[in-house]
Amino acid sequence: MSTSERIVDNRFAKLLVTINACVPAAILGWDAMHHQLGVNDINFAIRTTGLLGLVCLVLSLAITPLRRITGWQSLIAIRRNLGVSGFCYIAAHFFIFYWWDRARSASSTIHEILTREYLWFGFGALVLMIPLAITSTDGMVSRLGAKRWKLLHRLTYVIVLAGCVHYFLLVKSDTRPPLAFTSVVALLLGFRVVARELDVRRRRAKRAAKKPFWSGQLKLERIVQETHDVKTFRFVDPNGGSLPFEHVAGQYLNLALTIDGKPVKRSYTIASPPTRRAYCEISVKRASYGSKHLHDTWREGDLVKISAPAGKFVFRGDESDRVVLIAGGIGITPMMSVTRSLTDRGWHGAIYLVFSVRTRADVVFEAELEDLKARHPNLHVLVAVTSEVGRVSADMLRGFVPDFTRGPVMLCGPDAMMTAMRALLVGIGIADGEIHQEAFVSPPAISETPSADEDPPLPDGETATITFAQSGITAEVGNETSVLEAAEEAGVAIPFECRSGICGQCKTRLVHGKVRMDAQDALTNHDRAKGLVLACQAHPTRDCTLDA
Repeated sequence: MSTSERIVDNRFAKLLVTINACVPAAILGWDAMHHQLGVNDINFAIRTTGLLGLVCLVLSLAITPLRRITGWQSLIAIRRNLGVSGFCYIAAHFFIFYWWDRARSASSTIHEILTREYLWFGFGALVLMIPLAITSTDGMVSRLGAKRWKLLHRLTYVIVLAGCVHYFLLVKSDTRPPLAFTSVVALLLGFRVVARELDVRRRRAKRAAKKPFWSGQLKLERIVQETHDVKTFRFVDPNGGSLPFEHVAGQYLNLALTIDGKPVKRSYTIASPPTRRAYCEISVKRASYGSKHLHDTWREGDLVKISAPAGKFVFRGDESDRVVLIAGGIGITPMMSVTRSLTDRGWHGAIYLVFSVRTRADVVFEAELEDLKARHPNLHVLVAVTSEVGRVSADMLRGFVPDFTRGPVMLCGPDAMMTAMRALLVGIGIADGEIHQEAFVSPPAISETPSADEDPPLPDGETATITFAQSGITAEVGNETSVLEAAEEAGVAIPFECRSGICGQCKTRLVHGKVRMDAQDALTNHDRAKGLVLACQAHPTRDCTLDA
């Protein structure tokens, strides 16, 4: 559902609730005009409006539990309307008491409130409701900030409990209705307390179980010239031992480089398999700004700042009993990680690797692939040199892969090659959902530097409130928590890949407030003009709202 459709649905729900809340008032007014309220019409009107107000308020408190139980996030849209309806009925309840029961006498009304114990609670609840009613608009929510607004509106529980006491002290004989209301409110309050405690425990367990996105330095142990323009760089732990992170075949590293005195971030697929825990390797073609820097300046023994792992372009081996890997040029690197991993583990499924290059001199890992083929009969390799045999065709694929009507197919290479290959695969009957592709391109050039007049970070110990507008969920975070991390803990889905501000998958519109970003490589000037931020890099510096 689009944002505009969701807004229309929310407006309709609010209108529907408001109309339904007005129906009892209309019936009461009609009966009053036709003198059908019974012998003691004023007392009937007072009690009816009070009861209707209490019902609306209790329903507003039930929204959060219902939303959690059912998963219907849109319910949050009607909570304020129920609360305002409750206030209107309670205000009418008091007005009828003052205007007709007390004959518009201020002194008589005050005397009655001071001498009647049940009115202490009822009038107190009405007074507490006034600031809640005043701050019930979207503008007031923005002005107060979500955190302060939430704290203020927790008074609703106090108000409803006071209303229940008022009702209990008012009745003379049958106390079952007020006790029933009190029991419901107690259950709702208990649900909130238990749910909050479970949320805290769940977040703690998630943090404890979550594998960290490692960041630190690795030592460049070895450099191998694979072809005339491809080098392999092997990294190890500077202190010896195993790598400080685990990865899945197909994932990539994020490198924090300094080129010409400027910080630059780049991503490179891990070509080595996860089965070899003593090192990891990337194989890089000398082509772009970042890769030229690696080829020309890196030396064995250098320490490189790296964060890892990232990426969802993976194949573990338990997804299928066959995999087709199609690589173009240096797109062979994730395919080598998968092939090396599967053969290292003695995987019994069939592996079909199609490797397309322009010339014979561009074939990377040729000797290793020949050796792997000789030792693993389930590995089948087709090297297509386009200058000799032309582009990979449908007939070529059908002849190489038996019964090629299903995936999974992993596809990596230049954008044009992947676009054409995807169309070809769909054309021969492979379901589009079974074709998985990966590509890295250099970030677009940015003519402006990020604004220097950012807010300072939140002081240690202070929090800001993030409101996810589409989901209707709020979260409180400190200065070390990113928007993406807050979304994950709150159950809000924001797509992501690298978590380092490179891929741009987590671009999200900042509707209100301010954030600081550790990196902005994936944002263009046009993105910034639209208010987009990178959720994985954004840290709130004040209360903010995001379109998520």
